[in-house]
Amino acid sequence: MVRSHGTAALGVCVLAAVLSIITVGEAGAQAMRGATGTRAIGEVLKAHTDVLMAIPGVVGTAQGLCNGKPCIKVYVIRKTPDLERRIPDNLEGHPVEIEETGEFKALSKE
Repeated sequence: MVRSHGTAALGVCVLAAVLSIITVGEAGAQAMRGATGTRAIGEVLKAHTDVLMAIPGVVGTAQGLCNGKPCIKVYVIRKTPDLERRIPDNLEGHPVEIEETGEFKALSKE
């Protein structure tokens, strides 16, 4: 697939915005909470999953329903105040819900 320089630049800008959330903590997260998005939730999830998964304690991401509306779910081993500060309330205008799941373990092939 051939990308234009504008599309690649947009991807770099989005990645930089998410990385700023992780590196500047609450201030970065608050900036993202006020953002409004135009991309489909699946595209937003795909764009942000690698950065979310790099946060210690995050074990998965998915598209789900929150109060009957589409949202991004971030699964964590244990929900802590630190994770609540580091994971934004929304990404590009789509709500984010943190769900405590514990660790995921692969099932044996029996």
